[in-house]
Amino acid sequence: MRVRACFTGQRAAGLMAERLGTVTGWLPLTEVRSVLFGKALVSSGFGVGGGIVAESDDAALALAGAAQAHAASGGFSNIELRGGVIPAGWESWSDKHCGFERPLATDDEAELRAIPRKARAEVRKGLGFGHRVTVGRSADDLAAHYACYSASVRNLGTPVFPRALFRAMLDAFPDSSDILNLWDGDTPLASVLSFYHGGAVLPFWGGGVFAARAARANEVMYYELMFHARRKGLARFDFGRSKTGSGPFAFKKNWGFEPQPLTYAGWTAPGAPPRNIDPTDASYSRKIELWKKLPLPVANTLGPWIARGLA
Repeated sequence: MRVRACFTGQRAAGLMAERLGTVTGWLPLTEVRSVLFGKALVSSGFGVGGGIVAESDDAALALAGAAQAHAASGGFSNIELRGGVIPAGWESWSDKHCGFERPLATDDEAELRAIPRKARAEVRKGLGFGHRVTVGRSADDLAAHYACYSASVRNLGTPVFPRALFRAMLDAFPDSSDILNLWDGDTPLASVLSFYHGGAVLPFWGGGVFAARAARANEVMYYELMFHARRKGLARFDFGRSKTGSGPFAFKKNWGFEPQPLTYAGWTAPGAPPRNIDPTDASYSRKIELWKKLPLPVANTLGPWIARGLA
């Protein structure tokens, strides 16, 4: 097992299976420690996918057993695998999250036609405002992104990730990441931090300020990102995952993306309660409504500490 510090304050662990000196399996794990949400091993924390990668059933079984042993020794009561092999005897589900992906069109007009009528009309309205679009990786780009993203998640009732996470990801992928910002004069309206991998653009963290809604800034932002990705020679738009039945789920579906159920798996230590960080759970509704009312500086101060437990 290999362990290293993670820029979110958690530790990243890696379990490796070997046979006669040859690697036969790998399981990345994030060690989540939270006063509010307990301790869990997540593969992969702060990501869409993860889980066991193995060339044989024996290797997968060994990695699952090693993960359970690591959980027991470290006091982790839950393990969540976001994809990969489903270990025998573990719980699995396919009804909580969906992925959204489709090919990019050949040109701007074809891209508009690929968007269903109602969403297409919103994009056209937004384009009519003539907002300035920039793409970059500078400190100013990141500041604009954090201003938009932190306001967006606060308005949704979600704690924001630390600013250091976004800087670290840009530094880790200098040739395959950037930030697209949409501006009203010198004021950022909407922003998305994206990655480029395997012929696809992955808009990973995006959002807009309150004024973005009237300006249709989020619609224009994603349309402009599609244009930007085509110029980079990419062929697919990977819209990531969304909670089934949530607002982002509906937004992506309205854009013509077909939801694809994601199968995850979990293990819970005997006698321990399952980990619950589901924002649609009724037990969180009051907390979410209170969070939406926090002044943004307060939410941005408290949010990163809480978000560590939402890996």
